[in-house]
Amino acid sequence: MKRFTVDRIEGKKAVLECENGDMAVFDLSSLPKNIKEGDILNFVNGSCYLNAEETEQRRQKIRSMMESLFE
Repeated sequence: MKRFTVDRIEGKKAVLECENGDMAVFDLSSLPKNIKEGDILNFVNGSCYLNAEETEQRRQKIRSMMESLFE
């Protein structure tokens, strides 16, 4: 299984960052619908899945870090 984070969306393309830091560009049509920047995607056996649980955990961690900066 490979894990990617949606770095950005540019038109009909999505730029994904692999967990090792490599970047890859995919057509949005080949990825799950309604993905957003920051979403975590898992590629397993040639299929791509949105990992909603890990995405939410990551967002909460970032919110917490930002809040601690402004205390």
